[in-house]
Amino acid sequence: MRTWQVERRKRTRHLIELGGLVVKAGIVNLTGDNRGTIYGALLWMADKLQSEHGKHARGVWTKLGKMAFEAERKEGMPTVAQEQQDRA
Repeated sequence: MRTWQVERRKRTRHLIELGGLVVKAGIVNLTGDNRGTIYGALLWMADKLQSEHGKHARGVWTKLGKMAFEAERKEGMPTVAQEQQDRA
């Protein structure tokens, strides 16, 4: 397989995993799958991270994410990557 094909597959997998996080967080259901709302929320996050409060927000969000992943591991829930592998 050519290098560009390998890189393309890596990028595709990465994007799928990121999309899985949006679903896992419940954002799709909470917004009624409204992509404008989801994109707007992501833009708001990016703006927040670039602001003077960005370091604090990153710390809070990282802590919340780590706690959620750990709770899922303890409950035996699959991660986004595991869910993708199960579908393949």
